[in-house]
Amino acid sequence: MPLKAFRGPKVWLWRWRRNPLKRRADVVEAWVVLGAWLLTLLLGVAAGLAAARSVEHGLARERAAWRPAVAHVVERVPGTSPAHGHVSSGERIWAEVRWSTADGSTHTGQVRVKPGSRAGTRVTVWTDPRGRLVGRPTTASEAAFRAALIGVLVGVSAAAVPFVGGLALRGRLERRRMEDWDAEWARFGPQWGRTV
Repeated sequence: MPLKAFRGPKVWLWRWRRNPLKRRADVVEAWVVLGAWLLTLLLGVAAGLAAARSVEHGLARERAAWRPAVAHVVERVPGTSPAHGHVSSGERIWAEVRWSTADGSTHTGQVRVKPGSRAGTRVTVWTDPRGRLVGRPTTASEAAFRAALIGVLVGVSAAAVPFVGGLALRGRLERRRMEDWDAEWARFGPQWGRTV
């Protein structure tokens, strides 16, 4: 593990100040750090906003296109009816249902219904424009929350790329600076003990 250079007390923006001891590597490192931070910020915000907008528009299209339909249970569902037994209100069983679309075509599919439902029991299902079963569309508030969450995750992930790249480049510059110091020390170090 290479030794880190002694940094001394932290001075803000020291790489940007005039200093006769400032090396070219210090200036390069300053620009690398600045560029990495700017790219991290810009890329993270842009990617996060784009992802959030895309998710929110997609969910809004689903809300606009998906419609509820009344379906009927095809045959009696096994289990005890909630009116006759002690069944939790959240318990549901998969059953086959049949519904008709606006164009008159009949479709069948599997949905979760209450146990003990009789044949012909009405069930509300959600369908896409082709009449296929889909899940309940998200509400506007659920869509906003989901879009914000995905936007943050995408933004952080996208921002990680230039951030890690900047750290790697800065680490490479640090190693090179240490190698240069070692080379100079090897050249001038033996001369320290000499007296003229």
